[in-house]
Amino acid sequence: MRRKVVAVVGNSAASEAAYALALELGRALVDAGYRVVTGGMTGVMEAASRGAHDSAAYSEGSVLGIIPSADAERANPYVDIVIPSGLGYARNTLVVNTADAVVAVAGGAGTLNELAMAWQLDKPIVALEIDGWSQRLAGTRIDGREREEIFAAADVGAVMRHLARVLG
Repeated sequence: MRRKVVAVVGNSAASEAAYALALELGRALVDAGYRVVTGGMTGVMEAASRGAHDSAAYSEGSVLGIIPSADAERANPYVDIVIPSGLGYARNTLVVNTADAVVAVAGGAGTLNELAMAWQLDKPIVALEIDGWSQRLAGTRIDGREREEIFAAADVGAVMRHLARVLG
């Protein structure tokens, strides 16, 4: 059976609080049997990747990073499988499309782009209530589509309960 993949999206220049939350999230995702995909760079992406490595359930291949450059060496050191896209910000589409669900931690314009793409692709979206686009969009719908709203999560426990419900 294929392991489900969860994208963690957020700032490359994360606040201390966002970094800590993403670290906890990465660990919890792998603990629950998911793989993690990120944009493979710094900040929230690095924290989620690092947290995944800290999981007792970690195994090689648990962390994918789809980086914007063509140089695989640019990925953070916690990425197991680096996909050097050479696509710049267009790689956001690949990150989201690779995932079965998307979790946002804070975030700027790149995160907003990923959330909009996840919405259009009808992916389950969870937004942690921490300053940034995740907090702004938590509990809302991006447009009038008939679909579940972006799930607002106060903490990692709420994220994990929601993912268990929507991903099985």
